[in-house]
Amino acid sequence: MKIVAIDGPAGSGKSSVSRAVATKLGFGFLDTGAAYRALTWWALELGVDLSDEDAIVGLLDSFPYSISLDPSNNQVRVGTVDVTEWIRDPRISLAVSAVARNLRVRDWMKQSARQLVADASFPGVVAEGRDMTTVVFKDAPVRILLTAQEEVRIARRAGDVASRDLAETTASVRERDAKDSHVVDFRTAAPGVTVVDSSDITFSDTVSTIVDIVRAGSNA
Repeated sequence: MKIVAIDGPAGSGKSSVSRAVATKLGFGFLDTGAAYRALTWWALELGVDLSDEDAIVGLLDSFPYSISLDPSNNQVRVGTVDVTEWIRDPRISLAVSAVARNLRVRDWMKQSARQLVADASFPGVVAEGRDMTTVVFKDAPVRILLTAQEEVRIARRAGDVASRDLAETTASVRERDAKDSHVVDFRTAAPGVTVVDSSDITFSDTVSTIVDIVRAGSNA
């Protein structure tokens, strides 16, 4: 099982690039952020206060979460409910940081991600999300920090959400970066992690660059 760990700041294109890389390589794709979003959705459905860390942790033992690692059908379920689209709702995007900052939740998610990869039937898995390269899969043979200049990330995120104007997107990206920086340093590559800056290259070139790195079998 070959693991490709991809980390990076908000708006860097981690999810879309990672999915495309997995598709090209015939690997599975694990969007670890989906688990945080699904837990956030579930907590809100149950009326749990997201600021109550103990209450959120108390949900984990019975959290009926599942996700497909198929990059062409990355379905997310909570129990029998397909929440794939619902967890991308702005309501969840605005609330998820409160859950993701909970260190006990992060530890649970780390173990869950490792188990999902261990059980995967693919020859490899591309796992993307916060602290993939430094905590969750810190020993992966390929670890990549995907980044881009702030103005590029803001423009891309604004393009992804047609209903959001540039000022709103700028505030959202900067707020997300500020919140996440309290939990993990996603701006600085750890030793052995390859930096891929997509500021001045196309989406296709970014995917090709990472595929070449994986095929080379190292971060050299």
